[in-house]
Amino acid sequence: MSNAKNKYTFSRKAGILMPVSSLPSPYGIGSFGKGAFDFADFVAESGNKYWQLLPLNPTSYGDSPYQSPAAAAGNPLFLDLDILNSEGLLTKKELRPHKTKNKKVDYGHLFETRYSLLRLAHTRFVKKGGEEKQGYKSFLKKNKSWIFDYALFMSLKVKFNYSAWTSWPEEYKNSSLARKNADEFKEECAFWLWIQYEFDREWQALRSYANKKGIKIIGDMPIYVAHDSLDVWMSPDEFLLDESYNPTVVAGCPPDGFSPDGQLWGNPIYNWEKMKSDGFSWWLKRVKESFRLYDVLRIDHFRGFAGYYNIPFGHETAREGKWDSAPGIELFRAVKAAFPKSKIIAEDLGFITDDVRELLLDTGFPGMKMLQFAFFDDDSEYLPRMFKDRNCVVYSGSHDSDCARSFISELSGDTRKRFNRECPHKKGQSRTFDLIDFALGSSAALAIIPIQDYLELKNEDGRMNTPSVAEGNWTWRISPRYNSKALAQKISSMIKESKRT
Repeated sequence: MSNAKNKYTFSRKAGILMPVSSLPSPYGIGSFGKGAFDFADFVAESGNKYWQLLPLNPTSYGDSPYQSPAAAAGNPLFLDLDILNSEGLLTKKELRPHKTKNKKVDYGHLFETRYSLLRLAHTRFVKKGGEEKQGYKSFLKKNKSWIFDYALFMSLKVKFNYSAWTSWPEEYKNSSLARKNADEFKEECAFWLWIQYEFDREWQALRSYANKKGIKIIGDMPIYVAHDSLDVWMSPDEFLLDESYNPTVVAGCPPDGFSPDGQLWGNPIYNWEKMKSDGFSWWLKRVKESFRLYDVLRIDHFRGFAGYYNIPFGHETAREGKWDSAPGIELFRAVKAAFPKSKIIAEDLGFITDDVRELLLDTGFPGMKMLQFAFFDDDSEYLPRMFKDRNCVVYSGSHDSDCARSFISELSGDTRKRFNRECPHKKGQSRTFDLIDFALGSSAALAIIPIQDYLELKNEDGRMNTPSVAEGNWTWRISPRYNSKALAQKISSMIKESKRT
């Protein structure tokens, strides 16, 4: 299976990167309510055909959507309170104390205050006979492979004050034993089942609205899951764990010029031999769940499917890690056989070696071209003139990078000279919009621009995440003032000029 035998994944189009958590909302975090529908309108009016998200999974300690306690579940904080009011599950009086003018997401405050409100809404849902309705029963039946275990896992989390599952008593630490006692938590489980039902109902309504406007949703699937997660608790044999369920090795990145100690992510490593033995059934289920939510799937840290860096459990830095190979070619052949019409983007950034290039070529997936990597070498593969194949996706930046305005302002020396030489300047236009034009005008089939770049925000006003920095990430929120006819028309004009309509 080679790239030459595959049709291009995308026709020439453009999209915007915008996390749900950052959408405007009066309740402290973006949701699937009016702010999301308004943004879908903005994406369409500005001539874009794709809306790329960060993972929609629940977050836990550290607030990162890439360290989720449940890979198939949705974030309860994205449920829209005004929608619950319109359904008669909450009153406007009850919502009033939850309104805030916070310019950033305060996850700690939301954890302390939001769930009591959602529990109240669930109580009314039950009283209205919601659990007896066919739509609810059908949802549970369709998602039975994970949702009842999810509800039990979260019920146990509540019982044990959200401590890690490896610290629970043996009769609960072992998921097979815990399932035998599930009736003990029937009432609590009902709440978590409803959470996912409501999440799915609201999300699919928003996705349908976007699709009808000609917008496809690009979702994001992290390569790893958190150790303290439903996924590891349910299927410990799919991971490299010891007899106490602790990882023997964990994921990370080796030291480099930006991080002398490397990056210690802490995720457990997959038991690839076990996964191969049953045809990668664990991964096929995960991909299937992802396509239940998204039209296109971006797979994070794609290079980890060719070779992955792992560090002995208990080490404080990533210095003592080593590289091992993964059966990525076999895995993705199984994925393509199971989902032949699926659209997948490979996040092939970072330390790229020949085995990663071979894997990308074999799958035919479009890789990523990050323009912020393009100006450090004279013939960088990230420069648009060096793109060998239009079957790729170009970005001006990502959730892990500087905002383009800050990136450009901090360039110096040869890198600044290279940027000035390579990136054309349009008279009367800012260098931020020059970089956007550089992306849109490239040969890449798809161009994705973070909304922060269209708004010309600086890092202090718009950066989403700084890798290797433990605090202050994932909190950025957009001002409702972004939504102007003038900006939509400006973006639309740029997209038309680059022939991405």
